[in-house]
Amino acid sequence: MAVVGAGPAGLMAAETMARAGLSVTVFDRMPSPARKLLIAGRGGLNLTHSEPLPLFLSRYGEAAARLRPAVEAFPPEALVRWCEALGQPTFVGSSGRVFPRTMKASPLLRAWLASLGSLGVVLRPRHAWRGWEPDGAIRFDTPGSPTRAWPTATVLALGGASWPRLGSDGAWPALLPGVEVSPFRPANCGFRCAWSDTFRARFEGEPLKRIALEFRGRRQRGEAVVTATGIEGGAVYALSAPLREAIAAEGAATALLDLRPDIDAEELARRLDGPRGSVSLSNHLRRAGFPPVAVGLVQEALHTGHGAAPPPLLRLIKALPLRLLSTEPITGAISSAGGLRWDEVDERFMLRARPGVFAAGEMLDWEAPTGGHLLQACFSTGAAAGRGAAAWLAERARR
Repeated sequence: MAVVGAGPAGLMAAETMARAGLSVTVFDRMPSPARKLLIAGRGGLNLTHSEPLPLFLSRYGEAAARLRPAVEAFPPEALVRWCEALGQPTFVGSSGRVFPRTMKASPLLRAWLASLGSLGVVLRPRHAWRGWEPDGAIRFDTPGSPTRAWPTATVLALGGASWPRLGSDGAWPALLPGVEVSPFRPANCGFRCAWSDTFRARFEGEPLKRIALEFRGRRQRGEAVVTATGIEGGAVYALSAPLREAIAAEGAATALLDLRPDIDAEELARRLDGPRGSVSLSNHLRRAGFPPVAVGLVQEALHTGHGAAPPPLLRLIKALPLRLLSTEPITGAISSAGGLRWDEVDERFMLRARPGVFAAGEMLDWEAPTGGHLLQACFSTGAAAGRGAAAWLAERARR
């Protein structure tokens, strides 16, 4: 058995097959496994989420129905038990997100690799998959010379197209001719805005805390960060899919930024009521409790009105129009949308065009917001592909 890709989906597929008594070798083009997992762990390693499963599944949008069997078979509770069985206790944060107590990926990965080794799983780094030979062998480029292997079944867990320097470069569709792949697009990404030079120089890198972002009826509270080219952060990532699609269809999208969602309009009006006299707008807002970056955003909106009458100050604070011109490049996105179309795989995650070849993880066509849903689907589809491969081999053995 071969697994191509040593991220969470590939390693979970390998574990599942090894526990079914199969001999498994994992090939990966990078020098070490699970590099993207390790980078994600620098922010705390949000493994999954504790919300009820129906709500959890809804986060996958159009792909929810296709992911449901895999997630139900290996749900968040099972992922938590698996993590703790590796000696890594977990806790539920105030937002419902689930983390290892160490808040790091490296201890979990070390324990996992040791467990895989005890199951007989072999890891082959620096093996870049290059497709199949005419005789059915799978070929890899290695530092020395090309290597071939003849596995009885193969799980592909090649990832999407975000963070290519960590291993998933999105180049694999060229190695699957005749198989339909939805174009990769950035997900959980930042967006570009036309900041003025003055605003950019003053506020690049400044956090926007306790804000809310709204777009076409969807509202997300959280935080964001002003960047040199636009805006990014949790509140933005949660709306990245509809914002991205609106920009693709219409050329731009305008989200509404609530700078003080914790204060209702009536209370805010009382704080801002009364003549300012000689007090400048910026000082007036600061006295009302607004940080400099919020004041800067209000001034930016007022100065880019292109001659139109400025909206009331209260409206700007509660619904500041934020015109987004494009997504940031996919290379800097947390994850990607697009990938292997669902009608290309059966219910066991086997490619219809290549019996005995299975797919898992981000190379499938789904996306999800941050909050544990990304890793959960990678683990769940990896386990599903591993089960599917083991079942397929068992069926062949009975014939």
